[in-house]
Amino acid sequence: MSRERNPLFCKNSGAVHAETPNLDHIHKTPIQILHEYGVKSGKFPEFLMESAEGEAHQPRFIYRVTIGDVSCTGEGSSKKAAKQAAAEAAMRSLQINPETLGRRCVKPDPDGGAADNPPNSVGTLQELAMQRGWRVPEYTVVAEAGPPHMRHFTVSCRLESLLETATGNSKKAAKKTAADNMVAQLQSLSGGSVITWTPTTNVTLEKLKSSTAEKMALLRRSPLSIPNTDYIQVMQELSAEQGFRVTYINIDELTVNGQYQCLAELATSPVTVCCGTGISRGNAQNAAAHHALQYIKVMTTSK
Repeated sequence: MSRERNPLFCKNSGAVHAETPNLDHIHKTPIQILHEYGVKSGKFPEFLMESAEGEAHQPRFIYRVTIGDVSCTGEGSSKKAAKQAAAEAAMRSLQINPETLGRRCVKPDPDGGAADNPPNSVGTLQELAMQRGWRVPEYTVVAEAGPPHMRHFTVSCRLESLLETATGNSKKAAKKTAADNMVAQLQSLSGGSVITWTPTTNVTLEKLKSSTAEKMALLRRSPLSIPNTDYIQVMQELSAEQGFRVTYINIDELTVNGQYQCLAELATSPVTVCCGTGISRGNAQNAAAHHALQYIKVMTTSK
């Protein structure tokens, strides 16, 4: 077996050394490894969804991860796959070896003590997610506006079932403010500065299938083909009844026919994402809600 393929060997300073293997990394994803690197180095990775396109049955997502001065992108057919691809690209760029990551240490400050750089809200949310087994915070550019020399960005921060948005004159500034807002919301829900909030379990499709509540029963017998129906309102009533969150994500890029695009993301288990298009953002959102309702109806009435 060659040394390049043998996990008992690792490269360090140009030399190859036999070491006792650290097998903890085998079951870790690139995102988890990158977050561990952030904890060790003090440079936390920041993920941002740059675009989402394609049809509902064949979406394409692009994520960017920034850690320190390094910025990499990844794409995939799901948000999770795109984020993992971006994290893997960052690992290669930073030359992170997951086998030796556990032996890294934060550099001391010039005075000889440990570096004391308390994390900002972005880092705080990432640490909370890692410590408590939550999904990592997800940041999405919701909108861009203004002339080229005075752009304004709106970024959303999603953590489990919670959502906050903020606007800034750069993506980074908007993301930081959204994270600040999220920390404030967590503290408010916890009743103090110490965060004790815990996420609720996502609603499963099986639970929706067995539901006999009014809005769910109405969806099953509705044709979903009546013109000028406010499907956003229908979805809002259904989600409130069943206890799941719906988020609409506007896509900046128009279709080849010049129509607006929107994704409707349902915080069910598994997460459901449906796409809609229209001549305006409102029409696109309504179409996305329509497709999401059709999906729920099919999935919860099938034998």
